[in-house]
Amino acid sequence: MRIFRDHRDIPADARGASAAIGNFDGVHLGHRSVLDLARRDGVPLGVVTFEPHPREVFAPEAPPFRLMSAEARANRLAKLGVDVMFELPFPAIAPLSAEAFMAEVLAGGLGLAHVVTGADFRFGKGRAGDVAALAEGGARLGFEVTTAALLGDATPVSSTAIRNALSDGRPGDAAEMLGHWHRIEGPVLHGEKRGRTLGYPTANMSVAGLHLPKLGVYAVLVDVLEGPHAGSYHGVASLGVRPMFGENTPNIETFLFDFEGDLYDAHLSVALVAYLRPELSFEGLDALVAQMDDDSARARAALADLPRG
Repeated sequence: MRIFRDHRDIPADARGASAAIGNFDGVHLGHRSVLDLARRDGVPLGVVTFEPHPREVFAPEAPPFRLMSAEARANRLAKLGVDVMFELPFPAIAPLSAEAFMAEVLAGGLGLAHVVTGADFRFGKGRAGDVAALAEGGARLGFEVTTAALLGDATPVSSTAIRNALSDGRPGDAAEMLGHWHRIEGPVLHGEKRGRTLGYPTANMSVAGLHLPKLGVYAVLVDVLEGPHAGSYHGVASLGVRPMFGENTPNIETFLFDFEGDLYDAHLSVALVAYLRPELSFEGLDALVAQMDDDSARARAALADLPRG
């Protein structure tokens, strides 16, 4: 998948795409229905999205809410067969009127042949444009427009509903709406290396900028995305602030079962499969190790019938 981060000077072989437009946070089933409507034989499948997320621009003091980083979003869209992603800088796009967005970005800049959006899509300065305005503009400017209905029964599939499920420690319910396991992706960071001394060396990753699922211990599926240890593994992960050691910056620490090697600086994708218990503080290291033994046994049981990855 090719990624372009400016709507100007798009090469000829990337123009003429049939593209879905949206933030695609989580790339959930609702997003996938929009993508499916954009698929056309013989035409590049595209996505038009924005970075940073508009909410980060309009409400910079709000708590972290994103389900995935830009890198994780790109990885997921590539797996779904997207050929070209236009990841546009939102601060430069936000001041454009609805008409300018359609004429200068969608038609003139990206040269789209077909645009697909959700029924609740709004665009342009002050969110002045809606799907009716987009259809009218497309007819004038030379691109077809399709509107996808919202998914769900009483509650539509949405990033908000998925965040709520994760906050409640219900990763399985979140996965049903996502169409895949919720994953945290990023590089392995150097930590305090306490796990090594306890027999549980962990791969530590930042969760900065992301919506925090319920803190605690999870059974996880892990993909090592690159390097000599690339592959898929089962594991157990602690998502939290490590209260026993007096720390307060959330991170995720993952122990890979039956693994030996150095993962520092490698990129991991950690899928939350089952919530095992809340984060706890222990009176001593012996109690901590005993709990980690129990966590590992429970995680292995929870993952026993699942393929690696």
